Amino acid sequence: MANEEDDPIIQEIDVFLARSLLEKLYLFQYPIRPASMTYDDVTHLSAKIKPKQQKVELEMAIDTLNPNYCRSKGEQIALNVDGTCTDETSTYSSKLMDKQTFCSSQAASNVSRYAAAVYKKGELHLTPLHGILQLRPSFTYLDKADAKHREREAANEGGDSSQDEAEDDVKQITVRFSRPETEQARQRRVQSYEFLQKRQAEEHWVHLHYYGLKDSRSEHERQYLFSQGHGLAENTELIKSPSEYLMMLMPPSVEEENEKPMAPSNVLSMAQLRTLPLADQIKILMKNVKVMPFANLLGLLGSGTDPTAVLRCVQQVALLVQGNWVVKSDVLYPKDTSSPHSGVPAEVLCRGRDFVMWKFTQDRWVVRKEVAAVTKLCPEDVKDFLEHMSVARINKGWEFMLPYDEDFVKKHPDIVQRQQMLWMGIQAKLEKVYNLLKEHLTPKKQEAQSAHPLLVSGEQRVNMAKAKVKQNFGQLEKELQRQKAEMKSNESSAKPDVANIRIKEEPVSLEEPMDTSAHEGLNNGLVNGLHPAQGPLDPVNGHLPGGCIDRVAQELKAFVSSTFKKQFVLTLSELKRLFNLHLASLPPGHTLFSGISDKMLQDMVLDTGCKQILVPFPPQTAASPDELKVYALWEAGDTYDQHRQVLLEIFSKNYRVRRNVIQSQLSQECGEDLNKQEVDRVLKDCCVSYGGMWYLKGTVQS
Repeated sequence: MANEEDDPIIQEIDVFLARSLLEKLYLFQYPIRPASMTYDDVTHLSAKIKPKQQKVELEMAIDTLNPNYCRSKGEQIALNVDGTCTDETSTYSSKLMDKQTFCSSQAASNVSRYAAAVYKKGELHLTPLHGILQLRPSFTYLDKADAKHREREAANEGGDSSQDEAEDDVKQITVRFSRPETEQARQRRVQSYEFLQKRQAEEHWVHLHYYGLKDSRSEHERQYLFSQGHGLAENTELIKSPSEYLMMLMPPSVEEENEKPMAPSNVLSMAQLRTLPLADQIKILMKNVKVMPFANLLGLLGSGTDPTAVLRCVQQVALLVQGNWVVKSDVLYPKDTSSPHSGVPAEVLCRGRDFVMWKFTQDRWVVRKEVAAVTKLCPEDVKDFLEHMSVARINKGWEFMLPYDEDFVKKHPDIVQRQQMLWMGIQAKLEKVYNLLKEHLTPKKQEAQSAHPLLVSGEQRVNMAKAKVKQNFGQLEKELQRQKAEMKSNESSAKPDVANIRIKEEPVSLEEPMDTSAHEGLNNGLVNGLHPAQGPLDPVNGHLPGGCIDRVAQELKAFVSSTFKKQFVLTLSELKRLFNLHLASLPPGHTLFSGISDKMLQDMVLDTGCKQILVPFPPQTAASPDELKVYALWEAGDTYDQHRQVLLEIFSKNYRVRRNVIQSQLSQECGEDLNKQEVDRVLKDCCVSYGGMWYLKGTVQS
C-alpha cells in the first residue's frame, strides 16, 4: 500500500481498437537510410504486392539532375543492362539509369504483438499490424547485364571442341514413366527449395496506385486508424481481467515446447546418440558417414563398447568393401521411395548402387561412363553413388576414398569370408539383371592401375571415341538381328509378348495440331464445347439440325452480349476461356454443347455490336494468334460510349499510352474537361496499368 501511495495515478487514457484497416496495415522500414532521410518526396513510379507472401516492390525515380549524380555511370549501367536496343522490354527506356527498385523482406514472421497507435484528444487508438517489411534496393538489373554479357560471349565462341562433337555422335535416350508419388516423396518435394520457389512464382503481382503523404486520398485513409465506434461492444477484446490482460501482453514462449528430434539428419549430437540402442547408433552413423573403417566406428561409439556386438550389428546395415564398411543401399533408399533426380524407384537405385559397390570390391578405380552404360541410370544418380564412396581423379576415374584396411582383414578372416560369400550372391543377381559381359566381371590388371596416367592428346581421344562407337555399333547391330530372329520364330508359334517388344523412341515432331481451345483443362472432356459421346451433327454434311440453329444462336448471343457488357474489351483467347467456363457450368445436354467453332464465336461477337481493334503489337511479341485478336464493345448505351470510342481509337494506333496523353485526347475529342473520376471510369472499363503505362485488357505481355 505504501508503494501505491508513493506512485499515484496521474492520468487515465482510454484505449480503443480500430478494425477498419485490419489485415491491410503494413509497416515499411528502410534500414539502409537514417530516419531523417525519408522517401516521402521521391517520385514513386509504380508499386506492386504479393499479398500471400507479403512481398512488396516499389519503383522510385532517381534525380538525374542532382549534382551528385554521375551521368556517365548511369549511361554505362543502362547500356550494360539493355544494350543498344530500345523497346518495351528495356529496363531503362531513357538510356539512363533513372530509377531504382526496392524489394521487401519480412522483418518478423509473427506480428500479432505489434500495433500502430494514434493518440488524439485523450484517446489511444490501436490498429493491429498485418506485416512488418524491410525494403532494400534490388539489384536484379545486374543479373540482366550478366546474362547479356554471357550471351555475347557465347556468340563469339566459334563452337564446341572436337571432343564434344565426337561425343555428340551417339546419344542414349532414356525413357522414364511416371509412378504414383508416395507420401514421403511428396513431403520431400514440398519441402524442396525448387518447389518453394515455384510456388512463390505462381502468385501473381497485384499492381497498386501510390499516393503521396500529403495526398487527399492518404488523408482520407489515415482516418481509418481511428476507431469508428466508441461503444464497448466494438472493443470487447480490451475488456479482460488483469490476469488475462497480462497473458495477452506476455504470452508464453512456444519455441521451447517443441520436441527435439530423436536423430538429427545432418548434424549428430553424440550425447543424444549414445542414449539410443547400439544397433540404432550404428545405423545412424553409417547412414550419415556412408564409408568408415571399423576402428573409427569403435571410436565414435565410445569406450567400453563390445567389438563383437558392433561387428554383429554393423553387418546388418553395411557391407565390407576394401576392408572398410560401406552402408547398404536399402538403408539409404528405403522401400517405396524414389530418386529425387529422375523419379526411379528405390529398387532400381539399390541395384545400381550395389553394382558400384561390387565394382569397388574388384578394383580401386571405377569409370563413371561404364557404370551409366550398364545401369542405364541418369548421370545425377550415378554421380550420387560414386560420391558416397569415392573421389574423382582427373584423367583416371573415381578412386575408392579410403585405403585398403589390411589390419581388419587379418584380424577377422571369418567376417571377410562371410562377406565374400555375400558378394558372390550379389554378383549372381547383378549378372542376371544387367547381362554382364566378361569385360565387366574381370578386374583390371594391377600394373595398369599402378602405372602413371598417360597424357592423351585431343586427336587421339577423338580417334579412340570413334573406334569405340564403331565397336558398340557392331555389338548393337548383332543384338538387334538376334532379337529380330527370335521375334520371327515366336510369331510363327505363338502370339508375341507385348511386354518384351522394344519400341524405338523417335523425337517428337515440332508440328502440332490446331489448338481448338486455349484452356483444355476447363472443358471437362469437351472438344471446343462438344462432348465426344454427343453428336447432334448431321453425319452426312456435318451441319446442325435446322431446329437447333436458332436456339444455339440465341444462347451464344446472350452469352457474348452479357460478357462484353461486363468486360468491354476481350481478346479471343480470354473470350474462349470464359466460354469454356460457361460451358462447364451448364447441365449436360445443353444446346451449346452442339459444337461452337472459333469462326462462329467471332461472327457472333461482331453481330452483337462489337468491333475488332487492330492493336499495333510490337514485332517481337510472343503473343499467340488468339491473343492478337482484340474485340471491344462499341456501344453500351450509357453516357461513356463516346469516351470509350475515343479511347479505342487511340489504342488502334498505339500499343501502350501514358495517362496524360489519354486525358488530353479525351478532352480534345469530347470538347469538355473530364475530371479524374470520369477518366478513371473509362480506363477501368477498357484498360490496365503496368509500369506507368496503360494497355488494353489482355494485351500486356508478361
